[in-house]
Amino acid sequence: MDVTADVLGPGYEAIELPMGRDAEGEVVATLVRRRCAEPSRRAVLYLHGFVDYFFQRNLADFFVGRGVDFYALDLRKYGRSLRPHQTPNYVGSLTEYFPEIDEAVRIVRDVDGHDSLLLNGHSTGGLLAALWADRVRGRGLVDGLFLNSPFLDIAEPLPVRKLGAGLARTLRARFPMAAMPAGVSGAYPRSLHRDHEGEWDFDLEWKPLLGFTVRAGWLAAVRRGQLRLHAGLGIDVPVLVMSSDRSVRPGRRATDVTGADAVLDVAHMARWAPRLGPHVTLVRVEGGLHDLVLSAGPVRERVFAELARWMGAYLPASP
Repeated sequence: MDVTADVLGPGYEAIELPMGRDAEGEVVATLVRRRCAEPSRRAVLYLHGFVDYFFQRNLADFFVGRGVDFYALDLRKYGRSLRPHQTPNYVGSLTEYFPEIDEAVRIVRDVDGHDSLLLNGHSTGGLLAALWADRVRGRGLVDGLFLNSPFLDIAEPLPVRKLGAGLARTLRARFPMAAMPAGVSGAYPRSLHRDHEGEWDFDLEWKPLLGFTVRAGWLAAVRRGQLRLHAGLGIDVPVLVMSSDRSVRPGRRATDVTGADAVLDVAHMARWAPRLGPHVTLVRVEGGLHDLVLSAGPVRERVFAELARWMGAYLPASP
């Protein structure tokens, strides 16, 4: 296992996970690790969203401060795992991610010796975390899910959702790389980055302000995953779904992103959360951004307070 220093600096390690080859060539994923000062048997594994990668040090601070070893997975073709020969962020099926999640969980549990694991997914990573957890139910691999603004539906009116999903399905077979007329406002990432209106530092090559092209094959894959969830999953561990209390109209024309989700529709999250499994907690946070842990200081304090309360109630305590 090749362990190197991570780009985030002291305390962070990176483990490259070879994932074989696909139609574009060699594929890797990258597991980022930050351990507590004292040995811990509890861990969390974070899955990022679309046009994203792990950079949220404050999220790692929260968990490590509570005695939980922190891991994050930069999925294939994202962030640390993106290679020059690859189409950024592209897969033709969400199941392509399952082997790297399997391997990350194997390292967390079997190699590093953790007894308890929380799976934390943001946005598309929240959808992926839910589908993976449903797939491995009954195997005792995960003890809970924390879904931060999960991508449970396409943030458009119903006719547009149907039209866009139908077009993506039609194009997928012959033209999977076709560009779709979809995207988010550049105002949201600008509101985050410290060189613009925000307070956070992230790599603009890995998370560009104007995003990456949405491809037909990727959108069709996401829609298949969403419809699978809409039909009902059977996740057998407690799930916490958190979102902002409101959305601004998603899309490239959105400009006011202050204190709201400017990427997804929070009403969709509330609608579909009960389909995850029998034990779901929904929390709406006033003033939250799409990535809740990047919200304004007082807001993210409420986010972390709610998360700490839920963890205390539903996750195994330290041995």
